[in-house]
Amino acid sequence: MKRTYVLPVLLFMGLGFPVAAQTPSANCPPVARVADTTDTYGKTVVPDPYQWLEDQNSPETRAWIDAEQACTTAALSKIPGRDAMAKRFAELFHVDEISLPRERGGRYFFRKRLADQELAKLYMRRGKDGPDEVLVDPLPWSADHTASAILENVSADGKFLYYARRDGGKDEVAVHVMDVDARKELPDVLPAADYFSMEPTPDDRAVYYTKATPDGPRAYLHVLGTDAEKDQLIFGQSLGKDKILVLELSDDGFYLSYIVIYGSGSEQTEVYLQDLKNHGPIVPVVTGVKSLFTPAFGAADTLYIMTNWKAPHWHVFATKVATPSQEHWREIIPERDSTLDSLIPAHGKLVVQYLHNVTSQIQILDLDGKNPTEIPLPGLGSAVVSGRWSSPGLFYSFESFDLPQTIYSRDLATANSSVWFQQKIPFDTAAYQTEQVWYHSKDGTRVPMFLFHKKGIKLDGNNPVTLTGYGGFDVNETPAFVPRFAIWAEHGGIVALANMRGGGEFGEEWHRAGMFEKKQNVFDDFIAAAEFLIANKYTTPAKLSIRGGSNGGLLMGAMITQRPELFQAVVCLYPLLDMLRFQKFMLGPYWVPEYGSAENPEQFPYIYAYSPYQHVKKGEKYPAVLFITGDGDTRVAPLHARKMTALLQASTGSDRPILLLYDTKSGHSGGRPINKQIEENTDELSFLFWQLHVPLE
Repeated sequence: MKRTYVLPVLLFMGLGFPVAAQTPSANCPPVARVADTTDTYGKTVVPDPYQWLEDQNSPETRAWIDAEQACTTAALSKIPGRDAMAKRFAELFHVDEISLPRERGGRYFFRKRLADQELAKLYMRRGKDGPDEVLVDPLPWSADHTASAILENVSADGKFLYYARRDGGKDEVAVHVMDVDARKELPDVLPAADYFSMEPTPDDRAVYYTKATPDGPRAYLHVLGTDAEKDQLIFGQSLGKDKILVLELSDDGFYLSYIVIYGSGSEQTEVYLQDLKNHGPIVPVVTGVKSLFTPAFGAADTLYIMTNWKAPHWHVFATKVATPSQEHWREIIPERDSTLDSLIPAHGKLVVQYLHNVTSQIQILDLDGKNPTEIPLPGLGSAVVSGRWSSPGLFYSFESFDLPQTIYSRDLATANSSVWFQQKIPFDTAAYQTEQVWYHSKDGTRVPMFLFHKKGIKLDGNNPVTLTGYGGFDVNETPAFVPRFAIWAEHGGIVALANMRGGGEFGEEWHRAGMFEKKQNVFDDFIAAAEFLIANKYTTPAKLSIRGGSNGGLLMGAMITQRPELFQAVVCLYPLLDMLRFQKFMLGPYWVPEYGSAENPEQFPYIYAYSPYQHVKKGEKYPAVLFITGDGDTRVAPLHARKMTALLQASTGSDRPILLLYDTKSGHSGGRPINKQIEENTDELSFLFWQLHVPLE
């Protein structure tokens, strides 16, 4: 039975919406029209004075965006030292970058960007140490280099490359097929869509794929040489827009698994299996269980299942593909104190990756889960593993705040490891350190936080700090080398990364402690991190900045409205801020299983209690804020940043700037050329240095 609740007919939650916006000097920021728009939730009427800014293409909205961008450009361009900062960013960004390679038929495929290039190209090597061969060069695709190439997948024999073209930062991409030997594009083009998975068949005749449609995710079979508009729909007809659908094909092409995900970072998946060799039906492996299940194919007759069912830190089962249902599973890797992060069956072994106190560990096990061999890693940081059942070659990378990426190659047959690629960045790694500290949140929960800074830093309260975090969707936040953080540390600053509840760093219980009605725990964890840094004299509120994007942008919005006095400056990227309406736009339905929905009478009260947009108060002295978004974001609607910018500008009682950096092509999914990354990073960091009074010399 649903709970009932009684609220006043009008509950403004301290909004104090202005009757008329204040008139700023020189029309910066521009005056945004205040409307009488309201939404009603049960008996609660909620004002939404800037709802008109949700219409991204209206002339009024476009004029307001242009005026905001002009104001932001004028303000940021005047900051002293910007040119020197941009030059330093150029030094850190203009280095060779390479992705973990994928082996297919003795060929190795990867993305690589050379130091003097704006975008990554797609490459192949014949043998892991052979010469690089360029397959796809996106540089000529657009004059401003905002169109980029994505490596989707490669056929089992390495003869066909499936790659996508991304325009701007959009999630929707068009998929192309290349005959690698002929260096020729096939006429097959899968039209622009949000694709979840792509699995070429070993006979090079077809490809299975899943994508989002207006009605929900669907799985299709495309036969090469046929019209993509007539592709066969094979699964997902009944799935709604709140679901995600992913496929995995066994290396031999005999079996296909279907994974139905109940929203992003959800609490439930369903798994189905199809015997393609014998033209079998799609049969359920596990359904109706409120846990996550991730299947992986090993030998021809074995299916491995990684799950948090009855094990918040995850464990692994094995079963025969002929008998895939739960009653036939046998546990081969029990739950441990550390959180199991990934499982890869590779060349007769099981490669597992754990998080132990938010630091990566990699082990190689026998197929029965016994005889673990630890792969040594350099320290506190992030590892990524790539391998497959039919190849003896394993690749893994490692990086940290003070260690640029190194990619290692390991032969699973001989257990020999070697460095395959090491990023060369002009940064004195020996002068810096990464450490981990622990603090207590409001309810006493012990929370870890990484700190990155120069060695021998003084704890006198005068250090500029940038504190960041995410806290949601079962996502793990681990240290990585970031040019922005490197420059911050070079200027005597401290980078702090808090691992709040809502993430997956300590298993599913940690995730669930920061979702739905417990979302406030995430905000409390972040506030406690800031208070720890101040109490232990790392910094003071006048020297404390915070940064977060997407779900982390929601975190920033909550900090602005819940503890504005605690922070000097905020960078809020691609954020969710109006939590009463997020589910109405773009990929919002995927996130309802994480946040809930204001349209649900039981969930409305707790969402309303923290939704940042509804908690802006007239006259409150807010910190300096730089919102970053753009039309190219087709994941989190840019309307959140637009509405919050207008409201904060009209409401703040401080003289600190509220700015909107709005790029018409940048978006959530990356793909930006290096010059745009340098430009945006310079804007962001110079804004924070300006507000924290950090000299740029």
